[in-house]
Amino acid sequence: MSRYPGQGTDAPHGRLSFFTFYILRVLGGFMSGHSKWANIQHRKGRQDAKRGKVFTKAAKEIIIAAKNGGDPAGNPRLRAAIAAAKAVNLPKDKIEAAIRKGTGEDAGGDLTECFYEGYGPAGIAIMVEVATDNKNRTVAEVRHLFTKHGGSLGTDGSVSWMFDRKGVITVDKAAYTEDQMMEVAMEAGADDVIDDEDVWTLQTAMADFAAVRDALESAGVAMQSAELAMVPQNLVAVDAEAAQKVIRLMEALDDNDDVQNVYANADFPEDMDMD
Repeated sequence: MSRYPGQGTDAPHGRLSFFTFYILRVLGGFMSGHSKWANIQHRKGRQDAKRGKVFTKAAKEIIIAAKNGGDPAGNPRLRAAIAAAKAVNLPKDKIEAAIRKGTGEDAGGDLTECFYEGYGPAGIAIMVEVATDNKNRTVAEVRHLFTKHGGSLGTDGSVSWMFDRKGVITVDKAAYTEDQMMEVAMEAGADDVIDDEDVWTLQTAMADFAAVRDALESAGVAMQSAELAMVPQNLVAVDAEAAQKVIRLMEALDDNDDVQNVYANADFPEDMDMD
């Protein structure tokens, strides 16, 4: 278990001195693993069915973010968490209650965030982000789910070296042409723009995430999502049978009340059937 994989002492602390910019097109079935996982969830109709979990996740992120201060103006992570909560229609009173819990004004803010690492079917690397009030309970449940679905829970550092902690921002593709999105992203200070089916996915260095997000907001860009994520350095292709097994494990982990996000380095088949 590690608290912030990918955040070494030599992590960048400012805007990059040069702009590395490219478009990755969805050719040959390639796409960001994180984005494809989200698309599979959508195709299986799980998003609407898990509205309560979405609310809980958003509230937990606010609680954790508010531990560093309850004023969004001086707390970029809280500002992003509130924006994400509003995007999923978390009621205003729930947002305010979560902030009070995070600052310690109200009870219920005793949450710890950490990551668990392991391998799934076909040797796929999996990172599990949790927010829990009982780490002993959570690690036991996560270990059980890995084992039940043909995987194994690993030790700290076993797979985190295969991922980078980055800012990931999605924008509706219909709102911008490729050239427009490139220009907007460059002005905001993003590192990469990826063509992910229905959205443009912008990636930033972890240290630059809040500044890029704020710049996009100031420019009037309507973001579908903005979060820190574990982005795989490389994707591992899996066939349809193995993909189904990996997805079942990821879904089981995602259904756990303490789990905030699940990341994998699997490159799922583009047109696989959904169970």
